[in-house]
Amino acid sequence: MNLLDIMRTSAVIPVIAIDDPDHAVPLAKALVAGGIRVLEVTLRTQHGLAAIRAMSEVEGAIVGVGTLTQPEEFAAARDAGAVFGVSPGLTDALIGAAKSSGLPLLPGVMTPSEVMKAREQGFKQLKLFPAVPAGGVGMLNGIGGPLPDITFCPTGGISQENAPAFLALKNVACVGGSWLTPKDAMKAGDWAHITALAKAASALRG
Repeated sequence: MNLLDIMRTSAVIPVIAIDDPDHAVPLAKALVAGGIRVLEVTLRTQHGLAAIRAMSEVEGAIVGVGTLTQPEEFAAARDAGAVFGVSPGLTDALIGAAKSSGLPLLPGVMTPSEVMKAREQGFKQLKLFPAVPAGGVGMLNGIGGPLPDITFCPTGGISQENAPAFLALKNVACVGGSWLTPKDAMKAGDWAHITALAKAASALRG
């Protein structure tokens, strides 16, 4: 699957931070059961790579790595089983690492100039981050005119309530959000609740 195909697989890509490695597999199973197959596991905790390795074994899961900020993280995540990467921004070092590792990258952008610079480097699937502070739906509508060939995954400030407005835009393939994996539910092992949240998220695209 290419990056655009991955983005179109799930209406919502959950942004996941794993505090307990034992949560990785049941969480992935709960999300997939609810129709959310694309999972972004961030490197914000020390368990990120181990979680990617474990979740990649879950049938139906398409696991990527998030919060890529250092070049050396690309190969490590790829070797752990990640099939795509997400970064909060884009630097020359990250561009080089993405190309050398072969890991498809969804880089973060916030301004039209950053979008144009990313496109110059061959990136046409981008993460608008942080989406709501960057201008949200209005920003994406505005940028769609001069840059119609760019497809976005808005992330940052996205919720079950405002996600439909983003998903209705022609230049949005999916949204990213953390509301599908509430920490209290994960800590309690309430996987049924997470599956219910995933089912509601899956229905957002209509």
